[in-house]
Amino acid sequence: MKITGFEVIPLKGPTTILKVTTDEGITGWGEPLDYGHGGVVAQAIRQMFEYLIGKDPRQVEDHWQQIYRETYSRDMPIWVGALSGIEQALWDILGKSLNVPVWRLLGGSLRDRIRVYSHYGGETPEACAQNAKRCVERGFTAMKTTPFGAARPIENPKFVEDAVAKVAAVREAVGSGIDLAMDFHRRLTPAMAIRMLKALEPYHIMFAEEPCHPENDDALLNIARSTATPIATGERHTTRWGFREIIEREAAAVLQPDIRHSGGISELRKIAAMAEIHYIHLAPHSAAGAIGVAASIQVDATIPNFLIQEYGGGNGEGLFKKPLTFKDGYIELPQGPGLGFEVDEEALKNWKEQEPYRRQMWRHEDGSVADH
Repeated sequence: MKITGFEVIPLKGPTTILKVTTDEGITGWGEPLDYGHGGVVAQAIRQMFEYLIGKDPRQVEDHWQQIYRETYSRDMPIWVGALSGIEQALWDILGKSLNVPVWRLLGGSLRDRIRVYSHYGGETPEACAQNAKRCVERGFTAMKTTPFGAARPIENPKFVEDAVAKVAAVREAVGSGIDLAMDFHRRLTPAMAIRMLKALEPYHIMFAEEPCHPENDDALLNIARSTATPIATGERHTTRWGFREIIEREAAAVLQPDIRHSGGISELRKIAAMAEIHYIHLAPHSAAGAIGVAASIQVDATIPNFLIQEYGGGNGEGLFKKPLTFKDGYIELPQGPGLGFEVDEEALKNWKEQEPYRRQMWRHEDGSVADH
């Protein structure tokens, strides 16, 4: 079998997907990094296929090593993001060529269904409560939100009080049997994060995601030691090397690698193995397309330290010929070959984006740039 071609397809929102074709008629799909960098990632993919055209797609690990090691700096997110999408597509081809799901090639499944969480928002406590109840009505038993907007380095008491009021209203609305996670979205300084976490502790948050900028592991460790709330991070990290220090220092209780730019399927599994011996669990990040969710689920099924999967990309409704089955807060383990779905290429035409996605940015009252 030989790789004969590829197509990079930008979709609406922060999503790009990749189609890889072979001389035996088997097509593989993957989802690389986008988040406003889709055009740059597409160019990286084109360069990688100068090597891949004519190669056997089933040599997944060998191709990953070749492409990853040929760069001058191995941890470039754009490069690893492009490689991640390719790697997923090659696994999809391998599974389809053997007529088995990828999770079986990874050693078989440890669970029959994959727990997922949804998102809710709201400008007021009442709106947050209503939106959270709608998530429960849809069948979710876990959900996540960011209860505040742009934050100054040190905020006033009202900023904290307003955030807590939203969380309190939701907890009252959905009860103690629903898991609530908070995404701080790296908007807070370490000092402000500690203050916010202390105020939120009575509501027993499942995890607090990215309480500060993730580049400083010492700051993250100090925050983790200051609170009883489990700390989560990792959506912006690449490869097992990017996670090594966080894992070894146990600076987080939950890791959130994103299969679209952490290295792909094999790399996600290697990160999980490193984390397991430190009793750290995985809640893989996925806030863009359904293919990223589907690829993550193949790994989630096989790792013992899996916690929950972000459902931001959905189950492929309107894009897959047969969407992934969502029921009672879980995705049923796909049984189809490869990544477990077939793209409806006729419907795909309605998903294509004509204008490149640009990430929205905020500014503080004084005109300076704020984290979004």
